[in-house]
Amino acid sequence: MTVIRGATTIPQDDAIEIKKAVKELLEQIASRNDLKRDEIMSLVFSSTADIHAYYPAKAAREAGFVSSSLFSAQEPEIDGGLPLCIRVMLFVERNITPRHVYLRGARVLRKDLADKINIAVDGPAGSGKSTIAKGLARDYHILYLDTGAMYRACALKALESGVDVEDEAGIVDLMRDVKLDVVYEDGVQKTLLDGRDVSEEIRKPPVSMAASSVSKHPSVRMHMTEKQREIAGRMSCVLDGRDIGTVVLPEADFKFYVTASPRVRAQRRYAELTAKGYAVDFDELLQEIIRRDEQDSTRALAPLKKADDAVVVDTSDLTIEESLAAVEKIIGEKI
Repeated sequence: MTVIRGATTIPQDDAIEIKKAVKELLEQIASRNDLKRDEIMSLVFSSTADIHAYYPAKAAREAGFVSSSLFSAQEPEIDGGLPLCIRVMLFVERNITPRHVYLRGARVLRKDLADKINIAVDGPAGSGKSTIAKGLARDYHILYLDTGAMYRACALKALESGVDVEDEAGIVDLMRDVKLDVVYEDGVQKTLLDGRDVSEEIRKPPVSMAASSVSKHPSVRMHMTEKQREIAGRMSCVLDGRDIGTVVLPEADFKFYVTASPRVRAQRRYAELTAKGYAVDFDELLQEIIRRDEQDSTRALAPLKKADDAVVVDTSDLTIEESLAAVEKIIGEKI
């Protein structure tokens, strides 16, 4: 038998907040420990004395955890204790190495988590999110993980292999034989596909469009998401993408949604590609960005979306230096 611990906090004693926090906590524990719900023998909750609006155990039932026994208790008041905190222990019938999960303000309960930070930067293509994320990693001396590069490399492999990017089964079969690595040389991240440096190739427009299609497949996203969470669980890092704050790292310490008008983003992309010697048509590039926004925003799985607690940064009229300074000012006020 294995015991897995978790904890989270709520902003106020409110039934909706309790339901949301319990659901998020249990789903994160199940996901990180690769648990099926019927493997959970029992759930033992405790909540601080300032929580009265709703029973966490009842919230667990409503979240779909119906096969396990439930116990709940209220903690005594403790001076200086963490307020509005919900704790849980999961008893699992098989022996595994537990991955304990501490979300929101409860992260201070774990020394190994309190000393690191995770920053989520989401936004549409060309908004400047990757440049900002790299700047944050540089200035705070933490890891930058280019999540989009993973999907782009898979898309490139599909294009080169003649596999239809809309064919999920074909993509899954292809991934079984793909060796995908992210390495750092002289402080620069390089994406290796089957041992080949494809850092430049994966930035070409056809690969960008194909990556959007590849990334909508549930099996592909599940594989990539777990790999990203594993890295973020071990060290301080900045991740950028389209669903980092909503799906990959909903418990990130800082969340930003970086955006800009489609025309501004097309101008930036045009300048970038022409500087590298690619022949591109601006109007076609603008329409491609508009199409990709629509595709990313409306896909059923992990769509491009601003997290409820993310700070919006519109870079349309800002230089990259100004955009980075705005983000770092917000972080600096909280750490």
